[in-house]
Amino acid sequence: MKPTDLEVENIPEPDLMKDLFPYDEIPRLVFDHKDVPPNMPKEIFVTDTTFRDGQQGYAPFTAEQIVKLYDFMHRLGGPQGIIRFSEFFLYSQTDREAVKRCLERGYEYPKVTGWIRASHGDFEILKEMKLEETGILTSISDYHIFYKFQQPRSQVLDKYLSIVDECLRNGIACRCHLEDATRADIDRVVVPFVQKVMRLSEKYGLPVKIRLCDTLGLGVPYAFATLPRSIPKMIWSMTHKAGVPSEWLEFHGHNDFNMAVANSTAAWLYGASSVNGTLLGIGERTGNTPLEAALLQLMELKHSDLGIDTRTITEIAHYYEEELDFKIPKYYPIVGENFNVTRAGIHADGLLKNEEIYLPFDTRKILGVPPSVAITKTSGLAGIVFWINNHLRLDNGETVQKTDPSIKKIYEWVMDQYEDKGRIIPISDGEMMDMVAKHLPDLYKAHVKTHTS
Repeated sequence: MKPTDLEVENIPEPDLMKDLFPYDEIPRLVFDHKDVPPNMPKEIFVTDTTFRDGQQGYAPFTAEQIVKLYDFMHRLGGPQGIIRFSEFFLYSQTDREAVKRCLERGYEYPKVTGWIRASHGDFEILKEMKLEETGILTSISDYHIFYKFQQPRSQVLDKYLSIVDECLRNGIACRCHLEDATRADIDRVVVPFVQKVMRLSEKYGLPVKIRLCDTLGLGVPYAFATLPRSIPKMIWSMTHKAGVPSEWLEFHGHNDFNMAVANSTAAWLYGASSVNGTLLGIGERTGNTPLEAALLQLMELKHSDLGIDTRTITEIAHYYEEELDFKIPKYYPIVGENFNVTRAGIHADGLLKNEEIYLPFDTRKILGVPPSVAITKTSGLAGIVFWINNHLRLDNGETVQKTDPSIKKIYEWVMDQYEDKGRIIPISDGEMMDMVAKHLPDLYKAHVKTHTS
């Protein structure tokens, strides 16, 4: 059934929803206990904003760096294009050069798309770039409409509609980026505006996607929470009230309250086909939904790798650290140094017996990174044995055991470092290798020189 057309309601004062967002307190989470049903689309995918929001959260990339990261994303998303689109700034010469060079790659995925403000000046830049699709900033909450633009609701939204119309008239598909949607008046502003956008799409026969932007990370994944904070209810409103097809519906999360991945997953579960993110989650303030985390969530939901080249995630992380001088926190999920490293002796003992005890998946196969241990005062004999077997790549017939007297000598040296010398940091790999050379010289000569020659 076609949704009933609604009109934007102009009001004299902004509705700032102070019952939910008191400002002098932490935002309030309110439940109305009215549920909406999950409705995950048959096809779900990821879109990228590393070259737009990602640059805002770290540092501007060079054109060469953008092209390299774009190459990585092409490999990562695989032949099915699970990373479907990537959006680019168009304002600087560097960004425009990067767009041209990425287009020259000729990849089907991710498709290169633009991003502009809702202004005719920006539209002229877009036309020069000859892109097939662009995002348009359409700030939607009363915080923006009344305080940033200082105009009535309908006047601001009519300006957005005029740019959408101009894009479509020139054969350019659009995405409306509904900035601050999780503080917006869904029924009196968002739904009526999106309905008008859908009418324009019908008129010109071109898609207009709707990106729901959780700009301050205020969204929650609970279907029984109230609008505008409930991501499930917001997705339901778009599909059932505004008439947006799932394949045109996208969620863009921020991580201010550590909810970006959960909210992105909820968006998929309740009817949005796409989730937007950045590599390593780098973005404005606390960042965005991490692209790599979204991909793993997608694989969990679909019970398949869908051609996603997960080992590329590790290569991307190395590139950020080595080429972009970005320090990934040690405890960062998936690519942090400690992701599959244990310091506890009892965990190392479990890894020795069966690594599935303390690993969620085969990190060698999926990320190209073997499990490891960090040697500290809590590592025990098991940790030392695991470290040696792992770093020397010993197979079952050559592995050292906890009963080996040489292992006890290395263990005693480790404990002396902490108990007598007051050490507080882990033993380095170099120090451990020196101990192997000293106490297990034959093993060292047979394996370390072989692997380093």
